[in-house]
Amino acid sequence: MRTYEFSIIASGLDPSDEQFEARFYDAGCDDALVSFQRGRIIVDFAREASSIEEAISSAIENVLAAGATVERVEPDPLVSLTEIASRTGLTRAAVTQYAKGQRASGFPGPVARVTSGSPLWDWVTVSRWLYSQKKLSRDEVIEAQVVKAVNDALGTGGLADLRKSLKVRARECEAAL
Repeated sequence: MRTYEFSIIASGLDPSDEQFEARFYDAGCDDALVSFQRGRIIVDFAREASSIEEAISSAIENVLAAGATVERVEPDPLVSLTEIASRTGLTRAAVTQYAKGQRASGFPGPVARVTSGSPLWDWVTVSRWLYSQKKLSRDEVIEAQVVKAVNDALGTGGLADLRKSLKVRARECEAAL
């Protein structure tokens, strides 16, 4: 068993209701901190489970049981160079050098806000590249894949067989590494 840290962004419940936090606790979110920020419910988990897919799928079930609507899971799949540095423990300067091709070739290009001063990269693609450079563990790449798969499923309303599909996705990712 391992402890996985992630956040579920949700909506649909009134934070001024005096039973707001109790609803989550009673639904099984006793390993989470519940807050309300920028109009969204934030449920920060430190969940012990045998796998990331088990941790996230059980947490989603608990949040749904509390009566909330699950919108997404974070950490966000779009990352800045600063966020890449933070997630990996590399310095911001090192990540910038990777992005400019000064330390190694093949660093993925940004996927959003490409023409702005603060472009964003796809975390799954970056994590795979960092793994190939021995800068990130296999488990961290799998976690990135699972979070992306969950958010894709949430975007298409595909929560019905979430546990099963996440296990399949995690196995596919493991096999590809």
